[in-house]
Amino acid sequence: MITTPLTADLVRGAVELERTEAGLVPHRLPARARAQNTDPRLAMAEAQPSGVRLRFRTRADVVELETVPTKLVYTGAPPRPDGGYDLLVDGELVAQGTVEGGSTLTVDPRTGAGEHRDGPPGTVRFGGLGTHPKDVEIWLPHNEMTELRALRTDAPVEALPERRVWLHHGSSISQGSNAASPAGTWPALAATAAGVDLVNLGFGGNALLDPFTARALRDTPADLISVKLGINVVNADLMRLRAFGPAVHGFLDTIREGHPDTPLVVVSPLYCPIHEQTPGPGDFDHEALARGEVRFRATGDPTERAAGKLTLEVVRAELARIVAQRQAEDANLRYLDGLDLYGEADFAELPLPDALHPCPAAHRRIGARFAELVLDFKGA
Repeated sequence: MITTPLTADLVRGAVELERTEAGLVPHRLPARARAQNTDPRLAMAEAQPSGVRLRFRTRADVVELETVPTKLVYTGAPPRPDGGYDLLVDGELVAQGTVEGGSTLTVDPRTGAGEHRDGPPGTVRFGGLGTHPKDVEIWLPHNEMTELRALRTDAPVEALPERRVWLHHGSSISQGSNAASPAGTWPALAATAAGVDLVNLGFGGNALLDPFTARALRDTPADLISVKLGINVVNADLMRLRAFGPAVHGFLDTIREGHPDTPLVVVSPLYCPIHEQTPGPGDFDHEALARGEVRFRATGDPTERAAGKLTLEVVRAELARIVAQRQAEDANLRYLDGLDLYGEADFAELPLPDALHPCPAAHRRIGARFAELVLDFKGA
């Protein structure tokens, strides 16, 4: 077996690669942003390599990847399955695997406090790939922190040419909550369908208009950018309407400092009944949690919308207004209503299993629709 050094031209979709004593940790926020963050949930989410993959050309029949995963355990919740690794050959999913062992992070869902215990590395192995030339992608777990240790193959590998880059920011839905596997998140499905390189800055619970996230988007090269905003601002009960509008303007202004002419799409929230007309904060459904089920609920008072509390309906209207205002001076800015990706009729057919995040079939539908509506570079 040949061991190939893990370098930036092989590891795609990360904003930054942190060199450790034994390997690489892919990050989806740069070090300066990580230093400014104080939220442990964001620190965890940005280190979960959603959208990050190894991409190379090879004749190898056998491919091995050694990693140290960090298994996530929520106190009081059912055990989570191990993070998955998806192997795509010439754009088609052909194999899946997991890595045993690894470290453990135990998190109290009520406080976000966590306890980390180190563990040993493990290896995921894919065989029977054939010795013909092929393009290989290994998509890393979208919901499990991962340190890369070694790539081993039985034939040499070479980096693939760069493609157009789609840079996306969103919430846990964009990170991939409830998706079947890393390549089954809606952004991964959309990128694969469109043949573009994805950089996914979808952070569970943390699409909160943070200035350091806007600067990360500003400083990351891209051919198209999308920002999906709203659900976390509502379920975190983070701000009122008075603050939301200027924060969105500031977020977009910062992105435009680095990408003055890049196509930029503002995407409003998908349909989510618990927050359509009810403000946050959101919370776990503790009765369901006691039964071993993870579900969410809205705890706000709908009458407080008059005082500026945000709901998804309010957010959609405000985002549409802001984009319409800015389009007078920004011809490359557009608005996409999240209900066009997943609306009330979709909910009736494919309901949200935990009342907040789409199921695997809904991820596939959202990804296909986004690829069709947005990721069309024809004539560009």
